[in-house]
Amino acid sequence: MSLQRREFLGASVATAAWLAAARAEARAAQDKPAAAAKKLDLLILGGTGLIGPALVEAALKRGHKVTLFNRGKTRTHLFPDLEKLRGDRDPLKGEGIKALEGRKFDAVFDDNGYYPRIVKASAELMSPNIGHYFYVSSISCYAKNDVEGADETSACGTMEDPTLENMGDQFQYYGPLKALCEQEAEKACPKKTTIIRPGYIVGPGDGSGRFAYWPVRCDRGGEVVVPGAPTDPIQVIDVRDLAQFMVHLAEQRNFGVFNACGPEKRLPWGDVIAACQKASSAKDLKIKWMSLELLEKHKDAEALKTASWEIWSPYAGDSKGFHTWSNARAVKAGLTFRPIETIVRDTLAWWKALPDDDRAKRIGGLKPEQEAQILKLLAQG
Repeated sequence: MSLQRREFLGASVATAAWLAAARAEARAAQDKPAAAAKKLDLLILGGTGLIGPALVEAALKRGHKVTLFNRGKTRTHLFPDLEKLRGDRDPLKGEGIKALEGRKFDAVFDDNGYYPRIVKASAELMSPNIGHYFYVSSISCYAKNDVEGADETSACGTMEDPTLENMGDQFQYYGPLKALCEQEAEKACPKKTTIIRPGYIVGPGDGSGRFAYWPVRCDRGGEVVVPGAPTDPIQVIDVRDLAQFMVHLAEQRNFGVFNACGPEKRLPWGDVIAACQKASSAKDLKIKWMSLELLEKHKDAEALKTASWEIWSPYAGDSKGFHTWSNARAVKAGLTFRPIETIVRDTLAWWKALPDDDRAKRIGGLKPEQEAQILKLLAQG
């Protein structure tokens, strides 16, 4: 080997090592931010689900004081050192929200309000004593998903009976109810409300199994059916990035409506699957793409009628814009994103660390026999 080539290879290795170290340092800085200039007194309604614990962690890392309000029935072992107020979001149940009366906070995070009556109760009660009310809504609040690149000014969905406290048999009321909850929060806390509209929230701790299905399925190996095309757009946001963004907005007292979708630039579906392949330990993994045309051709097959295509939506027709919502306003306000490779790797590691009897409850997607039937359809063309 020539001296010039040895020098080149040495420089390449050194550069790769430097880049790896720089990425590791950037990830560490993202997860361990410096203390905030001003310490805030924060309340989280809930705090034991997916977003709540991430909010607690993000706030504590910035040096803020955190109080939780919940029923004390779920994951009670979490955060033993925090003050915990007990009650029910529904003011008609037990002591309701009486524990919140007279309490003052710089900001309140409402990440589990699903019905307008419930959100109205807490927002109205606390409005005189708080400086900022956060309501976590959803991209599903929008009436349509057929336009690419739509922003926060798009019309929200509506429903005939706004008093209905039922998501519907197809969850058709989920979005309109979220929109109604937004309205109640803003009415109760005028000029001091921030509405967060995330898309699919993913990452460690996401027990829905929607996103986790793909890294877990790829890790099992074999032939994996993936719907659509590698170029289809996908939007997801890691719960840790979402929480850090919300805490940042509280520190900046930044009000308004924000689409919290990621990443900053268009993410191809193929890149997500490639990240799952990279994280997989399987030696026999083969990705089998099933195009939209083939899905339509075999749509009457029983296996496809009941198929649950986690995360992905057809990049056509009424759902063409679903994974393309503009996040420009949120990015300008400070929303940042960790790489999809990191999200995939961390999600898979989290799932593998779950107790054996808990893993099956934390995974969605196709059943093995269902996937086998779809593979046969794919082979038919």
